[in-house]
Amino acid sequence: MAKPKIMLVDDNITNLSVGKNVLSDKYEVFTIPSGEKLLKILGKITPDLILLDIDMPDMNGYDIIKILKENKDTVSIPVIFLTGQSDTESELEGLSRGAIDYIIKPFSPPLLLKRLEAHLLIEEQKRELKNFNDNLQNMVDAKTKTVYELQSAVLETVAELVESRDDITGGHISRTQSYLYELIHGMICEKVYIDDMKHWDVDRVIQSAQLHDVGKIYISDLVLNKPGKLTDEEFEIMKSHAAKGVEAIEKIEMNTTEKEFLRHAKLFAGTHHEKWNGTGYPYKLKEFDIPLQGRAMAVADVYDALVSERPYKKGFPHEKAVDIIVEGRGSHFDPLIVDVFVKVADKFRGVGEAFRLEQERLTAEMESEKKAKAGDIVPVWIYEATGKKPPVA
Repeated sequence: MAKPKIMLVDDNITNLSVGKNVLSDKYEVFTIPSGEKLLKILGKITPDLILLDIDMPDMNGYDIIKILKENKDTVSIPVIFLTGQSDTESELEGLSRGAIDYIIKPFSPPLLLKRLEAHLLIEEQKRELKNFNDNLQNMVDAKTKTVYELQSAVLETVAELVESRDDITGGHISRTQSYLYELIHGMICEKVYIDDMKHWDVDRVIQSAQLHDVGKIYISDLVLNKPGKLTDEEFEIMKSHAAKGVEAIEKIEMNTTEKEFLRHAKLFAGTHHEKWNGTGYPYKLKEFDIPLQGRAMAVADVYDALVSERPYKKGFPHEKAVDIIVEGRGSHFDPLIVDVFVKVADKFRGVGEAFRLEQERLTAEMESEKKAKAGDIVPVWIYEATGKKPPVA
């Protein structure tokens, strides 16, 4: 086992020789005649402890320890002052500069060895505690990541369940989440409402937006999937999905301690159909009474509705959709958010194109599967669960 490294710094050659004789049996000792040489050596060797004389010419012990404590590479090296000054003021000064002990010269060799042994043990225990805390933090981070991934999977499944009931607006949840990502990051870059978002975990907030249409799960299929324009009565039913979404999320809140994530989800669900001029629904909120989540989602939600094809309408070109949103600046939409939208509009176009290409790929795969020979195929995981081998094809 390697001996601990001790650096003994003193301008007196006799003191260096005596100190080395006392310490060499237990420690690897580096005798250093000045502070300047100590600083040069520290660039190559890191000691376990430094014994530092205070009274040295050119650079005294106080000057040296100040440099050591200001350098991130040497700040944690323990320093013990060696000095012939025995007054309380000098000792207090040394300890206040960051030294862990203060030993009066001439020192007793057995006492010096005991003091070193005690301090090195403390330092070793501090390192072990730090390693334990680091490992514990890594374990917590890993567990948190696992829980986060599970929450994400459940959330995506719920969002897909909602979307699977709405044949008309398929892919809307994923697309609006991507549009919202570009919009919020654009707002951050432009420093728009930056104070409102300073405490946000932005990625989690954007993820929570997947639940903005969760209230549609309560809407009748006859209304939700009507292949045509809704009547006034049917539209009122459809509008209720915003308040119904809030109710659904509040039920989830009652059974979990995860409040922050659901708070954002509830704001997205309940306020994304509010309008800047107060004519939206369900609460008829106006301007800054509308939470930022709802004001941002309104832009992403309407853009997707405009560019998407419906049984009763063709999708508008990107440029036309941008013009319509700009026309709604200050009436339907928050003016500052519309200004950011205009700056990131090309990214919205890119998101829409990426989803279109992906949808074409998936459609082609589905058509290919339909053409493949159909048969009663038992999933492999069923055989794995029973311990049986699947039949050879």
